[in-house]
Amino acid sequence: MRKNDFQVQSDAQLDSIDRAILNQLQGDGRLSNQELAARVHLSPSACLRRVKALEERGVIAAYVALLNPRAVGRHGTSYTIINLQSTQPAQLDAFERAVRDTPEILDCVYVAGANDYLVRFAYRDAENLERFHAEVLARLPGVMRSNSMLVLRTVKKTTALPL
Repeated sequence: MRKNDFQVQSDAQLDSIDRAILNQLQGDGRLSNQELAARVHLSPSACLRRVKALEERGVIAAYVALLNPRAVGRHGTSYTIINLQSTQPAQLDAFERAVRDTPEILDCVYVAGANDYLVRFAYRDAENLERFHAEVLARLPGVMRSNSMLVLRTVKKTTALPL
């Protein structure tokens, strides 16, 4: 088993109040504690204790601002399947280290099946996409083959996990 970025209890026990808090925060991570407490029918102090406990247990991993890619000049999204020359641990580690050091790569997941990794990249234009393939993907350690799929339309996108 490979080491994860977050150490979380895999059997985290969530009651209905925890779920309500998490659902509210997934919808709006900027809710004040006062507003969150009102929405989940708790006192502010009890709500804050619950949120802190969820953070300490690793259930709440982070708070972020989600950007509109188009608003920052990223008009396209590419999902690229990567196959490595070898899946020996040293090859996987070298590839994964290089990916972590590559800011253009937004997501990279190790997958089961006929392929090794799936990478997501947001690009400005065709030239930016071509440069990414030639100067970034092709130079990652051990890459034997890549196959990109360009997103034509996003039908559904959410960051909220169903609870």
